[in-house]
Amino acid sequence: MVNSDFLTEATQRGFIFQCTDTEGLRARMAQSPITAYIGFDCTADSLHVGSLVQIMILRLLQKHGHTPLVLMGGGTTRIGDPSGKDESRQLLTDAQIAANMAGIRRCFAPFLRFGNQPSDAFMANNAEWLDALGYIPLLRDVGVHFTVNRMLSFDSVRLRLEREQPLTFLEFNYMILQSYDFRELHRRHGVVLQIGGSDQWGNIVSGMELGRRTDGAQLYGLTTPLIATASGAKMGKSAQGAIWLTSDRLPAYDYWQFWRNTEDADVGRFLKLFTDLPLDEIARLEALGGAEINEAKKVLATEATALAHGREAAELAAETARRAFEAGEAAETLPSVEVPQAELAAGIPAFRLFTLAGLAASNGEARRLIRGGGARVNDAPVSDEALTITAADMREGAIKLSAGRKHHRLVKPV
Repeated sequence: MVNSDFLTEATQRGFIFQCTDTEGLRARMAQSPITAYIGFDCTADSLHVGSLVQIMILRLLQKHGHTPLVLMGGGTTRIGDPSGKDESRQLLTDAQIAANMAGIRRCFAPFLRFGNQPSDAFMANNAEWLDALGYIPLLRDVGVHFTVNRMLSFDSVRLRLEREQPLTFLEFNYMILQSYDFRELHRRHGVVLQIGGSDQWGNIVSGMELGRRTDGAQLYGLTTPLIATASGAKMGKSAQGAIWLTSDRLPAYDYWQFWRNTEDADVGRFLKLFTDLPLDEIARLEALGGAEINEAKKVLATEATALAHGREAAELAAETARRAFEAGEAAETLPSVEVPQAELAAGIPAFRLFTLAGLAASNGEARRLIRGGGARVNDAPVSDEALTITAADMREGAIKLSAGRKHHRLVKPV
């Protein structure tokens, strides 16, 4: 099915913040399938939940018969995008960028269908054309279409300068190279739409203008809102760190728990953005009140986890949580951490064990957790932060640690 209903559903689900020409894009999508792209710089070896809106809008695009292009920023990562940043990003080596790119590629496979059929997603790497650029030819071909006055007016540059934070000349060129990407993707693959976060508006518009001035191309831009929780927290972060999309960086159980802990006010919005559930079913879940909202949170957690980790892993995480929280069991499927048997036999202070298990970011945080009454060992409250935990505390071959009601680990000797 190919149609222009993508924009309708994307609007209903809350994906669209701005569009350069909504009616023009709707008409273009109604004519024939289009190819749209989003760029991802390779600054880590995985993506986290903060990138999930971008992945989900590509998934929605593909659902409506259009083709998603995932652009890996093998070239632009060597510069660093200044958008939304108060300071320069540390430059990575080519080897680090290559390793990160290999890791990031894995994040898309659960969400998008790749292949050689119509509307199958595909990847490109902007290093393929950016690395071959000559500086003087680039200035003559592209630089002439950019005025410093206009570049200074865009938020990615203006905000950094207003805060009196350094903006290197290297970073200042990022907008030109991203614009070059859009034109190059139009020439190579017929791409007519670039999608990005709302902080990318200036870069997207600049790319459209470059394509129009040099090639007479009719290009479009669309931005998604930057997502924060109802309490204002940045999406993709938690007290335990980044919520990564790959299981080697974050177990499926912890991923499920992140969504289960969604604030009440965010449940409906997140169901629309981060699951494939029909809108009428989401409306029913969103209307639940009181304790019933927890059932909607479990649905959100299971559906979101099924997309990233598979249905089997999602349902196992849901059942593990049920056993741990509702049945009070130390389920064998809880995330575990291994501790040397000799060290456990000698005894480990409770605060240090909570840190080793990843339930606290530091020994100081672990001490505060215990002093605040939020720590439990084998479901028993711990009040003494210097309490020594030994092998004698094992139950069925493991020690269950709990931080609050929702975060658990099994400590196992090795």
